[in-house]
Amino acid sequence: MLTLRRILLTAVIFLLTLTWLISSDVSAQGRTKIRYALGDVISIDELPLLIAVEQAKARGVDVEVTAFKSEEVATQAVINGQVDVGQGTPYAALQKIQVPIRFFYQLNALQFFPVVNKEFYKGWKDLDGQEIAVQGRGSGTEAIMNLAAKEHGIKYKSISYVPGSQVRALALLKGNIKATILDAPNKNLVMKDAPDKFIILPLGNVKASDEALFAAREFLDKNQTAVRIFIEELTKVARAINANPGWVVEQRKKRGLLKELPAKMENEILPFFQEAVKNGVFPNDGGGEQAAKNDLEFFRLSGALKGENLKVEDFWYLAPLKAALANVK
Repeated sequence: MLTLRRILLTAVIFLLTLTWLISSDVSAQGRTKIRYALGDVISIDELPLLIAVEQAKARGVDVEVTAFKSEEVATQAVINGQVDVGQGTPYAALQKIQVPIRFFYQLNALQFFPVVNKEFYKGWKDLDGQEIAVQGRGSGTEAIMNLAAKEHGIKYKSISYVPGSQVRALALLKGNIKATILDAPNKNLVMKDAPDKFIILPLGNVKASDEALFAAREFLDKNQTAVRIFIEELTKVARAINANPGWVVEQRKKRGLLKELPAKMENEILPFFQEAVKNGVFPNDGGGEQAAKNDLEFFRLSGALKGENLKVEDFWYLAPLKAALANVK
C-alpha cells in the first residue's frame, strides 16, 4: 500500500513538473536577454515599451533597453551586432547594407506636429529657404518634413538633427530654433506655455510607422521563443491602452516607471495617450503587412527609399509577429 502511495505521489510530482515546464516559455533554456537599442531619450511615449519589458521579464525574457544619442547610432549598433533589436524607421540605412536586417513589429504609427514660431512663419511656403530641426537622419520626423516640402514646392536651407522631442520643444520655447516637429505631449506643452507665440502647420493624412522594431534575421530565427514572448507583451499592452488610455497611468504608478519625469510632463501622460488612441497610433496587431506597405509608400514618396516596386519581404519579416498573434486572444 505504501509503495502504491509513493508511486502515485511520484506520478503527481512528475505531472506537476511537466505542466510547469510546458507553461514556462523559456524555463528549459534559462532566462533570455534581448539587447534593445533606443535612439532617443526615454520619455512618456516609451511607457508602453517599458510596461511590456516588465511583463516580458515575468516570463523569463530580460529586455535590456539602452538609450543611444541618436537613431543613427542605435541603428549602427544593430548592424554591428552590438545590440539585438533596434527601434526606429531607418529604411534608408537598411536599404544600403548587405546584412539581412528586417522590421518585425510596428510599435506605433506617426503622430507628429510641425510647430513654428509665428513671428517668422505663417505657413509652409514661409519655410522655403529656412532652417528646420528634426529628430534624426532617416527618422520619421525627417521623412514627414521632406514629404511636406515636396507637396508644398519648397526647399529647406538646412536640416538640423536634434534628438529628443522634449529637447526640441525647449529649444523652440527659448528661441534657439524657430521651426521643428514635435510629438503630441511636447506639442501640447509648447502650446500651453506660449499659446500666442507658435502655430501648428497642417499635415495631410500621413500613414506610416513612427517607431518599428528591427533585428538581424539570424537573431530572430535563433531566438524565436523570446521574440514571440516580447511581441506578445507589446501587443497586450497596446490593446490594454486602446481599451483604456488611463491604464498606462495606473501601470506607471504600480511599476514605478519614469520616476524622474518632470511634473509638467506628468500632467501630459493621460492626454497624450487619449489623443494617441483617438488617432489610432497603437496598432492592436503589430501593424503587419499593411503597416509595411504604408511604410514603403511613405518613405519612397519622402525620398528616404529609392526605387520602384519595393517588396515587403525585402524590408519586413512577418513570421515572428504571426506566431505571437496566434497566442494573443
